[in-house]
Amino acid sequence: MSSSKALPVVAGLVPLSVIGGVLGMLLLGSQEAEASCTPTGASLQADPASVPAGVVAGYSGEQLANAAVILRAGADLEAGARDQAIAVMTAMGESGLRVIDHGDAAGPDSRGLFQQRDNGAWGSYADRMDPYTSATSFYRAMLAIPEREGLAPTIVAHRTQRNADPFHYERYWDAALEVVEAVTGTTTGLTTGTGGTSCTGIASVPGAVNPAGWSAPAAGPVTSGFGMRLHPVHKEWRLHAGTDFNGGGCNGPIWSVNDGVVTIAGPAGGYGNVIEVDHGGGLRTRYAHMYNNGVLVDVGDQVTGGQQIGLVGSSGVSTGCHLHFETYLNGELVDPMAYLASVGVSL
Repeated sequence: MSSSKALPVVAGLVPLSVIGGVLGMLLLGSQEAEASCTPTGASLQADPASVPAGVVAGYSGEQLANAAVILRAGADLEAGARDQAIAVMTAMGESGLRVIDHGDAAGPDSRGLFQQRDNGAWGSYADRMDPYTSATSFYRAMLAIPEREGLAPTIVAHRTQRNADPFHYERYWDAALEVVEAVTGTTTGLTTGTGGTSCTGIASVPGAVNPAGWSAPAAGPVTSGFGMRLHPVHKEWRLHAGTDFNGGGCNGPIWSVNDGVVTIAGPAGGYGNVIEVDHGGGLRTRYAHMYNNGVLVDVGDQVTGGQQIGLVGSSGVSTGCHLHFETYLNGELVDPMAYLASVGVSL
């Protein structure tokens, strides 16, 4: 997540959401996804009998020993450091790094460090209650996820565990890195936060640009245009201040439409998370509704046309994953579709 502080919403702007649509968008070409780094790293070694005596990121004693067991199970399977950190993060989110002998409302049969269900996929009750065995089961499922290196850590955990909230685990990432480094005495090289471009595990997908350097902000179809409409959440007739793009669904790439400087990158009321780019010449563009892990830039960053700056999400006042895109010219809202057409971007 971007380290920017919460920012105010500009007066008079209305954050709106997707209502569905039928228009398609023609991109100007395509490029293969390119990972921002290779963040797997060599396996880290840990000794459950020799962990820090104090408190690390709110965890201590038995919890740190369990983290060490998780790390050891990963090393025995030759999992990389990033995979091991994801495993620790997941156990933090499921059990607080304790071997829990009870489930919850969503999974009354869940047990152990990873709250694994009694569905035949995770072994016997004894297997699920044993830290090393349950961690091994988790790794084997996780290591089978295709292209996991290009996914945010919380999404890797979700695809392994199938949590009801795919972003449940992201709040534990920083603590997991702190615990992993303290228990192993090794610097992982992985970044804290879930944004940025250095070893986050989020793939960078460049957008296609036209000869003048302009790009669409996201993939189509366009699902709601600029203008008056019945707000899908508030059920009021009001201005839809931008254009909504399907964007390929949750975690689809969001692209800066042209060169500029990031002026906002973080929470902004009903927008959820919003990124604003000042392109100069009186032009500013806004990109809204990313989840915390979907803000991939920081205030002050220089960006270029077609550069991926975010991931499609559904934070704030929103009914589903999409990009809400706004365009301002000399401080006035303008129809994004019309403006992009004027610079040669076909939608």
